[in-house]
Amino acid sequence: MEHVQTATAIISKEQLLHHWQGHRSLTRRVIEAFPEKELFEYRIGGMRPFFIMAMEVTDLASAGIKGLATNEWDAYLSHDTGEGLPKTKEELLAVWDATTSRLDAYWQQLTEERFAEEIVAFGSYPGTVLSTILYFIDNEIHHRGQGYVYLRGLGIEPPAFYERPRI
Repeated sequence: MEHVQTATAIISKEQLLHHWQGHRSLTRRVIEAFPEKELFEYRIGGMRPFFIMAMEVTDLASAGIKGLATNEWDAYLSHDTGEGLPKTKEELLAVWDATTSRLDAYWQQLTEERFAEEIVAFGSYPGTVLSTILYFIDNEIHHRGQGYVYLRGLGIEPPAFYERPRI
């Protein structure tokens, strides 16, 4: 299937950020719903504990937005190396919130014209700036869904998936 670029924007840059931040807000509420111990230890079917999934999302958003804005891609991703990982839910939420602020700051450096630019994220993943942003959002949704399964497995009602800001 051939990719065709069009000049018509469906949503604005600001709306896309608002959409992404809406997902981040919902995922934050999923993190908050976990009991401390289970956030770091609970697993189902060989999957990773949810805090590692949340750190993957954090690493991609934090290092990813920097790379998209500056074309400087950090090789260090804590969810892969295990270095510098939070030890408590409070620390994880602080890292999450710092990433949200970083996303807002670097987002200002992106222009809508750059969204069609071809890049190689983290030196390994070719695509456009826009397709990479959409991947980061899709990855978060995927892992949040795993968090919902974990919470239900623990007998905890997860936050309603549709309760996030609308564009």
